[in-house]
Amino acid sequence: MNSHMLIVLLALICLTAVAFAAEKPDPSAPAVEVTPRAGLPNALAKLRANQPLAIAYIGGSITAADGWRVQTTKWFSGQYPNSKITEVNAAIGGTGSDLGVFRFARDVLAHNPNLIFVEFAVNDGGAPPAQIHRCMEGIVRQAWKHDPNIDVCFVYTLVDGMVPTLAKGQLNRSAAAMEQVADHYNIPTIHMGLEVVRLATAGQMIMKTEGLTPDQMAALKDKMIFAADGVHPRNNTGHRLYTEAVVRSIDKMSALATPAPHKLPAPFVADHYEAAKLIPLTQAKLSDGFVKLPATDRLARSFGKFLPDLYAAKHAGDSLSFKFKGTYAGFYDLLGPDCGQLTATLDAKPVTILRFDSFCTYHRMGSFVVAKDLPDTVHTVQVTVDSKLPDKAAILAKRSEKLDDPNRFEGANWYVGWIMIIGEMAD
Repeated sequence: MNSHMLIVLLALICLTAVAFAAEKPDPSAPAVEVTPRAGLPNALAKLRANQPLAIAYIGGSITAADGWRVQTTKWFSGQYPNSKITEVNAAIGGTGSDLGVFRFARDVLAHNPNLIFVEFAVNDGGAPPAQIHRCMEGIVRQAWKHDPNIDVCFVYTLVDGMVPTLAKGQLNRSAAAMEQVADHYNIPTIHMGLEVVRLATAGQMIMKTEGLTPDQMAALKDKMIFAADGVHPRNNTGHRLYTEAVVRSIDKMSALATPAPHKLPAPFVADHYEAAKLIPLTQAKLSDGFVKLPATDRLARSFGKFLPDLYAAKHAGDSLSFKFKGTYAGFYDLLGPDCGQLTATLDAKPVTILRFDSFCTYHRMGSFVVAKDLPDTVHTVQVTVDSKLPDKAAILAKRSEKLDDPNRFEGANWYVGWIMIIGEMAD
């Protein structure tokens, strides 16, 4: 992904910040910086033995940025100079564990990591706990089915709206749901933002500067600034504090347990998403209008890391269909200014799917569900490009955006890269 796409992807997560501010905390889930549980025994043993270590990071835009992820990898390299440290960056801005669990095998496990940091608490802010349980448990079970020696650590970041709740010593709903999964699997967790909360509560850190006048900014010269938007930290303040929290937490795990394969216990929830997977689009029946974008195409270049085979359907009536036996069907695709809407049917029941929203002044990766929680039988999915266009001007106006160049917003295109299913494709 190029740097331009990374920058624009960062904006999407601001929607989640609003959801977090409105959430009710879970009083039964105390906010502490580290819950070591079984620690990271296998990864630390490899480092102490001067063996190579591959560290994978999966999450949203906070992890995609060149901040705490890069700083943490650099710290490991500095602490263990005789070990070859490699990094797998599998973070995508604006996405949560609901997509992460489907792409986990391809984007993370295919690189055979020894240690995985999972950061989805912010982007899962609006998700129900039941969904978080399914997805986060699916990630853990996929990891240990692939290699039981992989150490997994959940990490939690924050947005400005979370400060009052965290200052009271309580976790927000999404982190509390993740703690339940971590506790079941004895996985360590790190809340990277509690020092940020302490500084903000003490009046030493300003969480958000967006909208301040020059005079107001000048009055803050003696204050640390967490982020312009209250979400995406500055490298020398918020990201640095995140990294320092990771370092302190790993130090507290250093003496825990001895290296051993992790054992998979009985599931925490019966309907977990361990079986979530991506299926190539070529396994569906595509109408003649579908075209695979060449490697030289601008979108194919921008999104090729995660969507190596990107198809475009640009005419009303273009469609694809497939049958599968399972419980979940969806798609991993793009949203953007020249996208429109789709009609998706499962077993002949239609629903309208928008691939344009108020952030669509640029293209970004996304996903959508056709249906889930289905009977585990054979189902037929069909998706068709709709002839009706969404009111793009009205949708953009929700965020005070405009059709700056009408030509950019023409079309009702669908750009799609993967099918997401829980189950098996059927003839």
